[in-house]
Amino acid sequence: MGKHDHIICLELSNRLSELANIQEALEANAERLGVSTAMLMSLNLVVEEAFTNIVNYAYADQEQHTIAICINRNDQQLVITLTDDGQPYDPTQNADPDIELPAEKRQVGGLGIFLIRKIMDKVEYERKDNKNYLILTKNMTQ
Repeated sequence: MGKHDHIICLELSNRLSELANIQEALEANAERLGVSTAMLMSLNLVVEEAFTNIVNYAYADQEQHTIAICINRNDQQLVITLTDDGQPYDPTQNADPDIELPAEKRQVGGLGIFLIRKIMDKVEYERKDNKNYLILTKNMTQ
């Protein structure tokens, strides 16, 4: 790791009430991560969309599960990794919604993943050891 690396990790339960904790952690660490207010708003949206999708769709039961969010900043990139033990799901396989269509003619869903793809420079998915890893990368050298 370089001298400019910063890592923040949160372990959260699969409850939407945790969104406030995510936002608080991002805001508290924005300066240390070297992100502007505009970038912070975008990152908040990205993490909120990804976390909400996991909470709403990853689990077939009502049990408590842990969702980990790690944010790693080095000189070139900010990498956000969300890890959950939910059902396998690769959001990178989603087709982009047709945003030219009027809202009432569009299929429900898919806009969150679309927004994440638009804001982040790279969106990757891995499934290993019965866990989903959503890896979101933003280049910080632009």
